[in-house]
Amino acid sequence: MILPKELDINTLEQKIYRYCCAVGREMLKTILTQIDEKLMRERDCDEYRHKGKRGTTLKTIMGEVEYDRALYRYTDEDGKVGHIFLLDQELGFDTVGFISDMLAEKIAETSCELSYRKAAKTVSELTGQTISHTGAWNVTQFLGARIDAAELEAAKLAKKSEGRGKEEVKLLFEEQDGIYLNLQGKDRKKHGKSAEMKLAIAYTGAKKTGKKRYNLVGKVACANFEGIDNFFERKEGVIAETYNVDEIEMRILNGDGANWVKRSISYDTIYQLDPFHRNKAIFQHVADPDTRKIMFKHLYSKETDLLLHVIEVEALSTDDEKERENYLDLLKYFQNNKDGLISYKRRGIDLPPPKDGEEYRGCGSMESNVYSIIGRRMKNNRTNWSIQGGNNLARILTLKTTNKLKDVFSRIVSTALPDKYAEEVQTVLSSSKVPQSIGKGYNGFARAAIPPSQRWMRDIFALKPLC
Repeated sequence: MILPKELDINTLEQKIYRYCCAVGREMLKTILTQIDEKLMRERDCDEYRHKGKRGTTLKTIMGEVEYDRALYRYTDEDGKVGHIFLLDQELGFDTVGFISDMLAEKIAETSCELSYRKAAKTVSELTGQTISHTGAWNVTQFLGARIDAAELEAAKLAKKSEGRGKEEVKLLFEEQDGIYLNLQGKDRKKHGKSAEMKLAIAYTGAKKTGKKRYNLVGKVACANFEGIDNFFERKEGVIAETYNVDEIEMRILNGDGANWVKRSISYDTIYQLDPFHRNKAIFQHVADPDTRKIMFKHLYSKETDLLLHVIEVEALSTDDEKERENYLDLLKYFQNNKDGLISYKRRGIDLPPPKDGEEYRGCGSMESNVYSIIGRRMKNNRTNWSIQGGNNLARILTLKTTNKLKDVFSRIVSTALPDKYAEEVQTVLSSSKVPQSIGKGYNGFARAAIPPSQRWMRDIFALKPLC
């Protein structure tokens, strides 16, 4: 077989890909049709009256799959008449706009990296399906709402000490911070130009992955615009979905000193002021290098009272009004966080031993997480958000960053092929059966439309290694 001279490898790749997508669409259509016919034969005819077939379209990564499925009329217990598609009910087709789970997941993952418009374009180029930016937005909102419902349910269970987490740890690290995002539309009028999105992460320790590189272990995260109390309940629910909170003996909370962060301190929590914010405050408010050295000396010597005394003396001794204000602001900030000025590792606390392969490091990864989870996608490019739209995307971002999106997606989206159809599907997709005509199935390799000028493509798919 000799390919046309004008055909380059990239064009060949595209043509083969489109052809394979066409065959895949016909295979999927055959499977859905056979399942629908089986449901028709096995239904209770007295309960479900056949009312003919209706066409629909399922958007997949291979393109749009058009097929017919039977509509049935039934009467409920109250005597009310209703209509149902048994195929939709059986397979759990409740995704937005009849988009397959695989395509919806691909759209959601891409939307975590790019704007909805660019995500739609990328998905359209990489799949056999054309997606609009509105379609990408709809999928994200649908999935975000499902995640929200799952998180709220987890929060209720955690509140009743019925969390489903199985992992047992004695020590859990928590870090919390916020990031202000621009609002749009009605939310802008109601809440102002911007609002703070709260973010919390929890993890068990760190594992060395390079010479000077460490990754957090067992990280979970949640983010939301909501109020403090509701956010803490959501955070506890997310933690309880992974960890057995009854086994946690100690928590170390790292924060920037915001009042809402410290409200989560409980009897088993050791609070420390984030070292980055603590040191940054000294550099921002103290101009004299020698004074800074004295302050850091007292700080690292755990002499917090002397540190506060030095700041107060400097504030009273200076004649510069601006300099005095800086010292007083620093003094107030450190006084409000006096119990957290010394990092937990310098307090001599008896900590439970870390797990094998893990180690306890100084907290301070929140700034990086705020950017990587929320800031990179939602803060840049002059983007504006509604409260609901921002929350929905943030929920997906937290799951993607913690490598939990695929697991949660498969759990909260119910579209699936029931086990009882596994044998039928395997038969339809068997490599030895593909070239043959199976019942009312479709032999895509022999019958797919191929332009007369490109009959050489049929030779490609006739090769045994590809079939």
